[in-house]
Amino acid sequence: MTKTSTPVPTRFKVADSEKLTINLGFVDLGQIDLLVSEGFYGNRSDFIRTAIRNQLSTHSDAVKQVVARKMLVLGLQHFSAADLLAVQAANETLQIRVLGLATFADDVTPELALATIASLEVLGALHASPALKAALASRQL
Repeated sequence: MTKTSTPVPTRFKVADSEKLTINLGFVDLGQIDLLVSEGFYGNRSDFIRTAIRNQLSTHSDAVKQVVARKMLVLGLQHFSAADLLAVQAANETLQIRVLGLATFADDVTPELALATIASLEVLGALHASPALKAALASRQL
């Protein structure tokens, strides 16, 4: 039997952002610097975050429709060994779909994950040990 993932409460501290690196053309960068120097934005990062939020707002209806259609968990999804052992005891597997952050506790072994996770789709960030990420690579959509 296959089961779609459901949110699991978490009690640990998680970084609230992910660092990205982008390449911009010199003209675009110059225009950003001009807006910053004129006081429209505090710094380049402030401008970029604002631009991203504006684009996400523009496309919010499309995002909501895709989240509903793909049955994505929106936000944070955490898995511990106890969570996966319960899935295994029920003789089920998970189809994990997260838009945001998916985290796996340090006690989750690659063997346990492979036995309980049928598929994994993370749009955002996946925090897991390198061994666990390598084991789940073949299950990622």
